[in-house]
Amino acid sequence: VQLVESGGGLVQPGESLRLSCAASGSIFSIDYMGWYRQAPGKERELVARTTGSGRIDYADSVKGRFTISRDNAKNTTYLQMNSLKPEDTAVYFCHMQIARSIDKIYYNYWGQGSQVTVSS
Repeated sequence: VQLVESGGGLVQPGESLRLSCAASGSIFSIDYMGWYRQAPGKERELVARTTGSGRIDYADSVKGRFTISRDNAKNTTYLQMNSLKPEDTAVYFCHMQIARSIDKIYYNYWGQGSQVTVSS
């Protein structure tokens, strides 16, 4: 199983970016899909996540600005980031819990990381 991210880049404050993360390989089902970020000198933190049952959680710092979504048919999750701030600058990692067979034992998988830089 492989997770491939796309969509990072350099933007000015107030602008938007959309991250995508697609899973491929031997996939039976996906429960959690989420996004984490890690800024220089800081620990990795949860940004947003969604479960297979539809529950969605956001970090307080991004509520009202970021939106997570998922396309189960494409094994893909998206993070729409609006009204970006300099403090959103970080490497963003997607995360999924994936079962590879009918035994539904879920394993954690991570994307390669996408740099998001918000600067004027």
